[in-house]
Amino acid sequence: MTAWLGVVAFAMAALSAVALYAGSPHCMWRVLRGRPRSARLIGTLLALASLLAWTQLFGVAAGLGATLASLMLALVAQPYLALFIGSPDADTTADEKA
Repeated sequence: MTAWLGVVAFAMAALSAVALYAGSPHCMWRVLRGRPRSARLIGTLLALASLLAWTQLFGVAAGLGATLASLMLALVAQPYLALFIGSPDADTTADEKA
């Protein structure tokens, strides 16, 4: 049961990072642009759910560390994933094109 909870907590952190990145003005994924306010809200709620899952698994202090580590790992990977496997114009954001 605990291994699945860790996988779910990491998946929620990764989805939170995708949603927070979609809400960013620097988002290079053309598909994710559109509703930044709702994306940030969903990302925040998923980050809190991930925090609850990690704290349930490890306790408060280690759960907070695990949440931050998994969230930051996924957030750092977003621009690189968009650049290497994303859209052909991933080097420019929507604000830079205007």
